[in-house]
Parts: sequence; structure tokens; C-alpha cells
Amino acid sequence: MLKYKRCLLKLSGESLGGVEKGQLYSFERLNDVVKQIIKLKEEGMELGIVVGGGNIWRGVFADKIHMDKINADYMGMMATVMNALALESVFKKNNYNKVIITSAIEINKIGEPFYHKKVIKRLEEGYIVIMAAGTGFSHFTTDTAAILRAIEVKADIVFMAKNGVDGVYSDDPKTNPKATKYDEVLLNELIKKQLLVMDQTASTLAMDGKIDILVFDVTEKDNIYKAAHGTAKVTKVIGG
Repeated sequence: MLKYKRCLLKLSGESLGGVEKGQLYSFERLNDVVKQIIKLKEEGMELGIVVGGGNIWRGVFADKIHMDKINADYMGMMATVMNALALESVFKKNNYNKVIITSAIEINKIGEPFYHKKVIKRLEEGYIVIMAAGTGFSHFTTDTAAILRAIEVKADIVFMAKNGVDGVYSDDPKTNPKATKYDEVLLNELIKKQLLVMDQTASTLAMDGKIDILVFDVTEKDNIYKAAHGTAKVTKVIGG
């Protein structure tokens, strides 16, 4: 049985790439994510996706060419649009056509402008909605965009699909073998301990909106599907 009716899935850009360094996309990765989402849709889940752009563009590149932050952030937003198009294409490859892109930046030849009431209607109609271009404003991450969109579309939960990280720990498990993994933790406790799974703006917004978040490793087999059924290894971060 599905544990949640309406879900907002946050995918990192890196989760769309291959294992080889510098490989922007992996069809195997994309196809695996898409097949899990289609299966969840067939079981009745309403699902929106916010996708990052880190596989294409990161702010550190801007520093190397002395680019100002606002331009760099808009380049990051455009990278998320590219990733949205890649995801849409793989859905179509799987003969799933009820998928639509919305964008926080108006790009009318690619998708619809984001408008929360229209997105809710699309979700109710059975569409998968890919939400691109972050918040549409500089200085905000796609993690913040994911929490904001979850609040706007009245999602039951945010799935924070991490690339190679299976939850939240008391310390960095890569450097501290004694680090303890949380099964469930209050968001304000993580903020106090500075163990943020996302930036502080996103965390504060999640607390204000009382949004719960499941953190899990998207590279583990079928973990999006398993998270929706309560069988994945996760950390549940309670925002309320």
C-alpha cells in the first residue's frame, strides 16, 4: 500500500548522471527513475518532480570566470530546464505521455509557467509535473524550491532523493565510522545540531510549512518505489 497520496520528489542533477566523472546523463539512471515513477503513478500516486542542475552547472564554475552570482544562479536554473527535458524525453520513450514541464522562468516553447492552482489540477488529472527553474529567483537553491512547491501544491511528503547518501547521520559517516544514522528526527533538532540535509532557507521553510521529508539514497535499487511503500532505508525528518 502507498503511504502517501501526493508526493513532491526532489531529484539532484547528479542522480541523472553516470558513474563516470563528467558524464552528464546516464540513460540507465534516467530510465530507472522514470520506470519507478510510472509504477507509482499506476498505483494511484500524484507526483510532482523538482529537479536540480548540479550535473551541468555549479556556482564554483562561476567563480573561475568571475561571473556575478545572479547570472550564475540563472545559469543553474537553465540547467534544471535541460534536466527536465531529459526526464520528459525518457517518460515519452517509455510511452508515458501524461507528463508536463512547468517552469518558474517563462519558456513558453518548452512548458507552462508555474502556477500552483494549475499544477494541483494537473496532478489531480493524473499528470506527472516536472517543475523546472527552481524558484525563478537568484539566491535560492532547488532544495528551497522543492519545499516551496510542496507547500504550494499541498504535498503529503517531500522525497529528498540523495545521490549516494541513505539518510541523516549524527556526523559525516565517511570520516566518522561511529556516526549514528537517524531513523526519525525533528527538523529543528537537526538545525540546532547543524546537521542540515538542505540549506537553512529550505529548512526554515519546511518548519514553517510543517513539511515532512524522507531522505534516502536514489542510487539504491528501486528506492523511490520502496520509499513510497515504507520499505526503503530512510531518515524521516519531521518538519511539524
